[in-house]
Amino acid sequence: MTRPDPFRWLAYAYGAGLSARYREWVLHDVTCRTWWLRHLVRTVVQLVPLLVLLYLVVPGPPWVRAGAIVSGAFIGLFYGNVYMVEACETRVMKAGYPAGAAAATREARRAEQHVDARLRSDAEHADERRREDRTG
Repeated sequence: MTRPDPFRWLAYAYGAGLSARYREWVLHDVTCRTWWLRHLVRTVVQLVPLLVLLYLVVPGPPWVRAGAIVSGAFIGLFYGNVYMVEACETRVMKAGYPAGAAAATREARRAEQHVDARLRSDAEHADERRREDRTG
């Protein structure tokens, strides 16, 4: 799996598609354990330049501009989170995967983790029963 360089990642964060060589990384990016945190970072990267520009251009006292910028940041993060799943699916489709591939991959990983946790739990219970049988 090839990770994009910082310039390509920045373009990707702003919605550009990556070449086929990064296809697996894109799927990993939107389906790994921290996929929602990665999306949040991309949203912040998109917002920061605009918010800084607005702070510098909009007239008024600094505290009013800062308040407006903070309010705008909250609204931007809210919408970024509301459309998180859709945005990630769009990224995966740009990488050449079918619609729903990201959600299906996340669900498969979640099911696999559930099975692994169940197997560990069953093994722990079996160990407890064996210890009780030996001591009891």
